[in-house]
Amino acid sequence: MKPLLKLWKKLPFSRAARVFILKILNDQFIIGVTGVIFNDKNQILVLKHTYRKVPWSLPGGYLKADEHPKVGLAREIEEETGFVVHIIRIIKTKAEKDGRLDISYFGEYKSGKFRPSAEVTNYRFVAVDKLPELIEDQYEQIAEAVERKKLYDRQQRWKFVTHKVPHFFRNLLPKKHDK
Repeated sequence: MKPLLKLWKKLPFSRAARVFILKILNDQFIIGVTGVIFNDKNQILVLKHTYRKVPWSLPGGYLKADEHPKVGLAREIEEETGFVVHIIRIIKTKAEKDGRLDISYFGEYKSGKFRPSAEVTNYRFVAVDKLPELIEDQYEQIAEAVERKKLYDRQQRWKFVTHKVPHFFRNLLPKKHDK
């Protein structure tokens, strides 16, 4: 193995060429993304799909080649619903035996008016305790997203407070007078 690594290091290939070779020589994965998307009332977006046995589920889809997972998830949601979302943080990743890699994120609904698509006929924002029947592993994703969003919200409030503190103290200091 070491001789191959030494040879690999000495070959005059660009990074792009090396990545191309690695893609040919290694297993290929289909990468799926799923989103737990919250509105301003902390309700979760669920979509009614046309092709699933369990009709309601979290939004998601598959990535295009060279697409970042956050970008791909936002694209999938906009294509299927017309909604613009902000993807915030990863929840978990899971490798499936069939060569699929699933990445789950949580995010926030920003704007948009629902537009039905060939894949999605309806949507709802629902409270965690009022979820419809979903694909089984999505309940775990939601539970993790709820916890991570609480932490994220606390961090955002702290950033806001620490940003405002210097201004608060500046107002307490005596004003400088021109001489």
